[in-house]
Amino acid sequence: MPIYEYKCSACGHQFEELQKFSDAPLVECPVCHKPALKKQITEAGFVLKGTGWYQTDFKNEGSKPSSSGSHTAGCSCKACSANSKN
Repeated sequence: MPIYEYKCSACGHQFEELQKFSDAPLVECPVCHKPALKKQITEAGFVLKGTGWYQTDFKNEGSKPSSSGSHTAGCSCKACSANSKN
């Protein structure tokens, strides 16, 4: 469940709230009890950087599959046929 940040435009109170996607946005401030809450736009809590997040990424050159990929001996595709002639 995502954590949303809210700020009251009446009293300035800020807080975070754990809510489901399907939950309605909060409206009433828990401090001043006025219907003045606004949902804030915040950045993500984590960022996926670098390689290694996809199946096609490899840690080093030595762990890459061969040019024939997952094909087996006797495969009749063009790539395997070209490799077997070399």
